[in-house]
Amino acid sequence: MKKWLIPCLYLLRGKAVTGFGQRNKFESGNIEELAKFYSDSGADEILIFDLSSHKDEEHEAAIGTIKEICRTCECPVIGAGNIQRMEDVKKLIYAGCAKVALNFSKESNVALLEEVSRRFGKEKMLCCVSDFSEFADNQSLIEQYAGGVLALDSLQDEIHKLSEIPVILHTEENKREALEEILGLENIAGISGQFISSISLNLMEFKEECKKKGIAVNTFESKIAWSDFKLNSDGMIPVIVQDYKTDEVLMLAYMNEEAFETTLCTGKMTYWSRSRGELWMKGLTSGHIQYVKSLTLDCDNDTILAKVAQVGAACHTGNRTCFFKELMKKEYDDTNPLRVFQNVFDVIQDRRIHPKEGSYTNYLFDKGIDKILKKVGEECTEIVIAAKNPDKEEIKYEISDFLYHVMVLMAAKGVTWEDITKELARR
Repeated sequence: MKKWLIPCLYLLRGKAVTGFGQRNKFESGNIEELAKFYSDSGADEILIFDLSSHKDEEHEAAIGTIKEICRTCECPVIGAGNIQRMEDVKKLIYAGCAKVALNFSKESNVALLEEVSRRFGKEKMLCCVSDFSEFADNQSLIEQYAGGVLALDSLQDEIHKLSEIPVILHTEENKREALEEILGLENIAGISGQFISSISLNLMEFKEECKKKGIAVNTFESKIAWSDFKLNSDGMIPVIVQDYKTDEVLMLAYMNEEAFETTLCTGKMTYWSRSRGELWMKGLTSGHIQYVKSLTLDCDNDTILAKVAQVGAACHTGNRTCFFKELMKKEYDDTNPLRVFQNVFDVIQDRRIHPKEGSYTNYLFDKGIDKILKKVGEECTEIVIAAKNPDKEEIKYEISDFLYHVMVLMAAKGVTWEDITKELARR
């Protein structure tokens, strides 16, 4: 079982604070920026404790912030805190949380576990315990309906004597040696807390240390050895770099063995600069870092395709991609479905922000949500009617109308295609 490193954030009135009992903000206080930083730096999951009050307005604002975090982050998010009823769990799951932690010091949460587990799945449920009795008194229930335990105190040994259930330990221990020893325990699935949440910690470096000590952690490992690559006369291999979401080709660079190994160790694209004769981590000075998503070798073992999350521009000119000088172009019909949907949605979003006189889209926005909903309903009915007609052209036309009005609704409600595709992928 690979052990996960899980930074923890405490959310209070839209800001990141330092802990349950403290109100000192991190330097920026921007919880979305911090979550993105953890995600990009090698976190396996992010744990978020919602410290907002039970007031509906504050609670809804916290859910909205968690939704933005889930949208921004590339790693799974665990939602915890301020859970009173089934609806709260549903909101966290719908916001994008991969798991939800129920506080077992509250009897209402204990009573809730079976219901939410049956509704959303055992693998999405954690039980948060701060006292051993909270586990021991509910062991059978937890083992049947939860995927693991989030322990807020050093209870792993006591729990392990009774159960084989995975434990995530949230600990204030900050000594590397002690944490490495904890990670080596059989029933520990991961650790969170002070040390792992330090913004000065190099998570990938810590993972490498753990790996050297025989602790299974999530690191980048090549399935093919460097010695099996076919290199050019300079002992290097060309790397084609693509945006992992859009497949846009960003740049071409070269790696030697040191650059390749550094890329695997850091999770950040690193090349060999032929002009400067030195190792070059992309974005180290500009901030335009490329976070590795995948590395693939071609059929001849002589070229690497890297898919990355690109921060800012890939090109030194400031262009998003190095390939922007058009030489020739034959007109062709680019009907990539996802690109078409996104392009139409972008136009709708632009109309909302920059209204255009005579625009039907702006007419809908001006009339408000009730008019938009009325049109969505009408177009849905038109699809049903068209489906009774054997001519597929009619239904094609009506579905197109429906999807357009749905996209207007999405823009009005702040939902993106990325939100939709993530939700579909999660299902």
